[in-house]
Amino acid sequence: MRLIWQLLAVVAVWILGNLGTAAVKDTPALALVAGLLTAVVAVLVYGWVVRRTEQRASVEVSLKGAGAGISRGTLLGIALFGAVIANIAFFGDYTVNGLGTPSSAVGLLGIMAGAAVTEELVFRGVLFRHIERGTGTWIALVLTGTLFGLIHLLNANATLWGAIAIAIEAGGLLTAAYIATRKLWVPIGLHFGWNIAASAIFSTEVSGSNTPQGLLDATMSGPAPVTGGDFGPEGSVFAVVFGVLATGMLMWLAYRRGHVVPVRRPARAHVAATLSR
Repeated sequence: MRLIWQLLAVVAVWILGNLGTAAVKDTPALALVAGLLTAVVAVLVYGWVVRRTEQRASVEVSLKGAGAGISRGTLLGIALFGAVIANIAFFGDYTVNGLGTPSSAVGLLGIMAGAAVTEELVFRGVLFRHIERGTGTWIALVLTGTLFGLIHLLNANATLWGAIAIAIEAGGLLTAAYIATRKLWVPIGLHFGWNIAASAIFSTEVSGSNTPQGLLDATMSGPAPVTGGDFGPEGSVFAVVFGVLATGMLMWLAYRRGHVVPVRRPARAHVAATLSR
């Protein structure tokens, strides 16, 4: 029941936050405020429901180290997506025509903040933590990563390949960031940095969701394996490659820190619960 109550609480904020930002998405300043408010409320609700249902401090969202974790994750996310765009541009399939819509970029910052926080709390904070206790790290990573990819099939321009790519590059990467740190701040920052680079900076489609133009007026054209097609660069082979490489590095760090829980055995029943605290 702990999983159910935590999931219900955070998903409620996720849905209400999406409705709120959607209602004001055409007014950038309000979209920024709505997205940031969603992010703050989601963290507070998550911390409260974890404390109530697990009778422990919600250390994975402790304010200690939050700024540094979010900053590192955001920079990494921007750098990774920037590398994807650089490779697409190398093949001549991404062109900057000039300045786009800076005001829209402001609204996208809020929208992506709300999305990054709520999705990380649901998939890494609730689902991964609880599944890992019963299965071990690797099985939980595969299961939640797959679910994370599949949920993107609900987007307007979704494709099966796009969902598979998200499951591999983002489901693996974001979960590995949590495993390596056992805090939610780095994966939140990583998710946010990747999304704002894709939308607010480079003005590309984000997961087939009809993303409005951001800071740059840019054009993408070329074969889908390179550009990702209507789904956006997250469906590009470059996004998958860079995502897998970064996931491998973070999982290596997780192993070095002793954060990887083996396939569940009775004698190791306490390991996952201890790490999640």
